[in-house]
Amino acid sequence: MDFRKIQISEPSLCEEEWLAVKGPIESGWLTQGPKVMAFEKAFAAEHNVKHAVATTSCTTALHLALAAMGIGPGDEVIVPAFTWIATANAVVYCGGTPVFCDIDLNTYNMCVKDLARKITDKTKAIIPVHLFGLFANMDAIKEVSGDILILEDAACAAGSKYNGKFAGEIGDAAAFSFHPRKSITTGEGGMVTTNDDALAAKMIVLRNHGASVSAEMRHQGAKPYLLPEFNHLGFNHRMSDVQAAIGLVQINKLNTFITERQKWANYYTKELADISWLQTPVIPDGCYPAYQAFVCYVDESKSPMPRNDIMEYLQENGIYTRPGTHAVHLLGYYRDTYGLKPEDCPNARDADQFSMAIPLHNKMTVDDYAYVVEKLKNI
Repeated sequence: MDFRKIQISEPSLCEEEWLAVKGPIESGWLTQGPKVMAFEKAFAAEHNVKHAVATTSCTTALHLALAAMGIGPGDEVIVPAFTWIATANAVVYCGGTPVFCDIDLNTYNMCVKDLARKITDKTKAIIPVHLFGLFANMDAIKEVSGDILILEDAACAAGSKYNGKFAGEIGDAAAFSFHPRKSITTGEGGMVTTNDDALAAKMIVLRNHGASVSAEMRHQGAKPYLLPEFNHLGFNHRMSDVQAAIGLVQINKLNTFITERQKWANYYTKELADISWLQTPVIPDGCYPAYQAFVCYVDESKSPMPRNDIMEYLQENGIYTRPGTHAVHLLGYYRDTYGLKPEDCPNARDADQFSMAIPLHNKMTVDDYAYVVEKLKNI
């Protein structure tokens, strides 16, 4: 096929999103307001949960949830070693200690056996990550965790399901991302979901500097000129109405986007099956994947060249790739601060070195997918 240029990911936006932002701009209400509230309600309904609290990012969603859960100095929070750094950073922001758990190389998600070994009397929370839109083994995680708080890092998993339940339905809370690499986007932005009324109420207060009343409620009240009381040390983690206006359009497209991603993920799985050195994603039983990314594993004992050389070859042919994500325990800050070694989480180390995400997004064409397959087979 003729040379093509295919990005690793690309947001799917059109005139509908462009027109949606006119409302907040024309109304003059740009910060958190009625659009945010509407987006929260729509997102909660889509994921079958009682509460959704919009934030500036998934990172601040994780931070907000942990802070509302009371995580602080002396508390240990178990996180998978193979994830985006934000999962661990949010723990440190609260003064807690991240404890790194190894992963299952078949799914890239938390290894339950290693999780059981890492739980101590200081463990106050566990953050399973539904990496790349594939659900962690939540039944097994809940079984070994007992009454320990569970915060789902569902950054990649909007709309995904596990045994009929949505991401966010199983843990005490869940954090989602609307970064442009995710299935739906608001540019930046995040969301926390929960069925816990008290936890939701606390997050709503902490999100807005600790104010007892939101700006929208104050302006709609009888005395908008009076400032609220501040009884908690909070943060500015508010989403803007401009972002939420985009989110309201995108949430209505979520199921269509996921269905299309599943179709092409199945195409990749079928077409790449005869490449002996490339392992395509393994989908656990009962998992309805959102496929934020399509992450393969390069077996360098069989491959004609190292993973990085394969990525270089694909880039020369216009195909952009990435490692799946990184092994956080290998990154300088965590390695040096906590004295961590590569062998502490060997599967995460290997995933860091040998995983490869290939293009999968809702702007790709039939010919784009065929071109990616052709170039991989040419190797």
